[in-house]
Amino acid sequence: MNWPQLSEAIAQVGGPQLHIISAQPQSGGDIHQAWRLHTDQGDYFLKTNRPSSRPLFACEAHALEVIWETHTFRCPRPYAWGEGAGCAFLLLEYLPLGHGGNERDRGRALALLHHQLSPNGRFGWDEDNYIGHTLQPNGWSDDWIHFYGEKRLRHQLELARAAGLSASTYEQGLTLIEALPAFFSGYTPKPSLLHGDLWGGNSAFTEAGEPVIYDPASYYGDHEADLAMTELFGGFGADFYAAYGELFALDDGYRVRKTLYNLYHILNHFNLFGGGYGRSAQRMMQQLLAEVG
Repeated sequence: MNWPQLSEAIAQVGGPQLHIISAQPQSGGDIHQAWRLHTDQGDYFLKTNRPSSRPLFACEAHALEVIWETHTFRCPRPYAWGEGAGCAFLLLEYLPLGHGGNERDRGRALALLHHQLSPNGRFGWDEDNYIGHTLQPNGWSDDWIHFYGEKRLRHQLELARAAGLSASTYEQGLTLIEALPAFFSGYTPKPSLLHGDLWGGNSAFTEAGEPVIYDPASYYGDHEADLAMTELFGGFGADFYAAYGELFALDDGYRVRKTLYNLYHILNHFNLFGGGYGRSAQRMMQQLLAEVG
């Protein structure tokens, strides 16, 4: 990496003018390269990838800006993003992470984030963004059921069919989309600010014990969608859910809808990684369709 050239590119897009003293590679990322930069202005966190990743970094930065400005759930502040030195880059606040913290604090932070409602009262986001490196279409809608059915489930289903999902599972998915209203009888979601990709690997605690989230795929949607994913791959303790429920009570229908919401992520995992995720999606669809007869 040509660090002086990258420093110049950061300054050219309005970021801080840095003299990079050294850079340490950081582990944990699945898509991008990560670095801890030691500079004359302190430490920063840097993501880099091929120039084609510039849109992913821009969307991530926009989501982090919105979350950061709520002062509810700590996230790294974005400082600059763009292209230079032969790569796309995203410069973030460096947050030294520790080995644990108070799960109640994390549950309260997520509930407070979800109490931040869409400024226009609608579901969606003002740009298409990404879930992993899969395009996540957005736009705005007054109808959550239609938004979730079309922009989330149908989009992933079409990608999955092209990626080799069986015809029978695809048809089950289409049937499920038609049946979506049955899952929302007596329940009217509000457009909450979501992280959008909230599995255990996208949240941690600072060395001081403050809960942190990062790598968002944000939009305004049903708060249950975020909470459901926290249960998909584990990583959150019982105190997290207890504290969340004290500030944002769960509707009884969440027990069923969490599978509906996690189906989106399982389909995305099939599209990203293939393998047994297709069979998992099929089982989830069968379970959901059995709920509504």
